[in-house]
Amino acid sequence: MLAAAAASSVKLSTAGTATAPKMAFKPLHLPPLFAAAAAAGPRPLSLSARPLYRQQDPFFLASRVASPAPPPPSATADGARPVEAAAAAPAGAAPDETARRAKIGVYFATWWALNVIFNIYNKKVLNAFPYPWLTSTLSLAAGSAIMLASWATRIAEAPATDLDFWKALSPVAIAHTIGHVAATVSMAKVAVSFTHIIKSGEPAFSVLVSRFFLGEHFPAPVYFSLLPIIGGCALAAITELNFNMIGFMGAMISNLAFVFRNIFSKKGMKGKSVSGMNYYACLSMLSLVILLPFAFAMEGPKVWAAGWQKAVAEIGPNFVWWVAAQSVFYHLYNQVSYMSLDEISPLTFSIGNTMKRISVIVASIIIFHTPVQPINALGAAIAILGTFIYSQAKQ
Repeated sequence: MLAAAAASSVKLSTAGTATAPKMAFKPLHLPPLFAAAAAAGPRPLSLSARPLYRQQDPFFLASRVASPAPPPPSATADGARPVEAAAAAPAGAAPDETARRAKIGVYFATWWALNVIFNIYNKKVLNAFPYPWLTSTLSLAAGSAIMLASWATRIAEAPATDLDFWKALSPVAIAHTIGHVAATVSMAKVAVSFTHIIKSGEPAFSVLVSRFFLGEHFPAPVYFSLLPIIGGCALAAITELNFNMIGFMGAMISNLAFVFRNIFSKKGMKGKSVSGMNYYACLSMLSLVILLPFAFAMEGPKVWAAGWQKAVAEIGPNFVWWVAAQSVFYHLYNQVSYMSLDEISPLTFSIGNTMKRISVIVASIIIFHTPVQPINALGAAIAILGTFIYSQAKQ
């Protein structure tokens, strides 16, 4: 008995050594762990697999088969792989956002280019025909005529409006009329570059109006970012060679009016079926109705007729083209800007409106040969830099 027990113990200890037996075990005598491994089938090979001629401990192999591998670090919380998670997500989410960003980028680029063209022709007209009230009226009239013709020919779908819509549009139209006329008065008195340097302070007005009239609060960095904007505009103003108080005040009033216009426009466009393009068309028509009596009162047909004859005599037939171009491009750039406002917030709109002034300032200085002192250019650069800092702080 003792000898048999000793012999069996010797066989068991031999089976537990690290050297694998040369003969494969019969299936009927496999332990449970080996049975599970055999049922699971052969393990797939990989580049990191060890050579076949190098055998490992069978108990080590069995433990690797029996214990599941932990999910990789890149797996999601519910154990799904990134590919599976992407498949579970809505397929059109990312492409839709990319298309929206691209559309806004196209809107901004078109808006800025059309604005540069308008400012050039507008200044040409005002230099030869210094009557900003009529010039502003012609811009609104051209836009209204373009949109009425588009609706009549079904190039654009006419909006479905009601009395409540026009009531809500009224404060927007009043602010738009004031801002439009004030900016035109400013450009009639001072250089285009100076008007746009002062108008680059629009984000400061936007924050102040939002804070004191709408009760919105902003982080401290947003308020600090207004300091270089205000300081840069002030430095540019005191060093402007052709400074004019009427031109300066016109730009400041335009800033305040357009901030109210943008805020009221965004509120008025919410929940409405009117698109940004048609919204601005209706805004132009209502503003034209508001502006007409004031234009007649401030200047009048006699003054306009005398000024027109003088301008045509000095410039020639090109003057008529200048008036038509500035009127049409005014409507086009504003129409595109409202298509942008349909997609973004009023503050982002103000940022884009300020950044476009860089191209306007540079283009006007080159075309009109505006003399600029280094300290004046420094003030403009500080104001633009402050706008960039403001946009980062707002984000």
